[in-house]
Amino acid sequence: MAPKQPPKPEFQEGERVLCFHGPLLYEAKCLQVATEGNQVRYLIHYSGWNKNWDEWVPENRVLKYSEANVQKQRDLQRANQEQKSKQKTGTEEGSSGGASTSTARGAPQPHQRRRTRRHPSAKDSGTSATRAEAQVQIPVELKPLLVQDRDLVTKQRQLFSLPAKKNVDSILEEYAASKKARGEGDNTEYAAEEMVGGIRAHFNVLLGTQLLYEFERPQYVEILASHPGVPMSQLYGAPHLLRLFVRIGAMLAHSPFDEKSLASLFSYLHDFLKYLAKNPSAFFNASEYKGAPPEYNQKVA
Repeated sequence: MAPKQPPKPEFQEGERVLCFHGPLLYEAKCLQVATEGNQVRYLIHYSGWNKNWDEWVPENRVLKYSEANVQKQRDLQRANQEQKSKQKTGTEEGSSGGASTSTARGAPQPHQRRRTRRHPSAKDSGTSATRAEAQVQIPVELKPLLVQDRDLVTKQRQLFSLPAKKNVDSILEEYAASKKARGEGDNTEYAAEEMVGGIRAHFNVLLGTQLLYEFERPQYVEILASHPGVPMSQLYGAPHLLRLFVRIGAMLAHSPFDEKSLASLFSYLHDFLKYLAKNPSAFFNASEYKGAPPEYNQKVA
């Protein structure tokens, strides 16, 4: 039986597209294409937005830039504005002279610092503001390891040895096995397996674009060349996995999940971090970082 062919991407690098972000469509540009298993994902830059909003999205969020889809974009914007107007009118009619609930929730409080940027279309949405502030809470036992990792790479100019002695896949599999051993029920085991699969997928997609320090990029190029076709989760280890959790909260805040699903997902993510925090020395070891040779330093000079 012939091996199954990977799916053919519908969009190409550099192509002008429309992309869903929340309920609306925005003009965007496809920067990169990645295929993992039977899924195609695209690195999207939204036209006119800061590059910090660039994100990897599945194919079902991207549309061809065509007259028909541009009209669909306008229709969605019109419907969204009409819905906001109705909600505002209803709130004003039901209020007793004070600020509306939605406006009060959506407005920044005095002297309050926001940790993440708010979406341009979420000015008056309390829900969007809450989602935009969503952060994964790193346990206190793990925070020093993030600082140590950054210091070793950016100041001491050391590199985490690859392939890792204990890679991301093995860490995730050990966690899933621990949930199964505790016998917490089929639903919990299934949810843990789903979460583990999601973490693995996010890690493999985001490592090369968002989880590396500049000093590590030549090493990344070398590992790609020496291990073609091998997922990054089989090559990198706990320090890079922990970096993912610093970023994943802001990404999930702009995901299509409803509030209940998002809260449940964050609960499982925090449970995984608690698992790492119980015995950090089993996953993090400074001896796995090595000084870069002179020829490597020349590449990043």
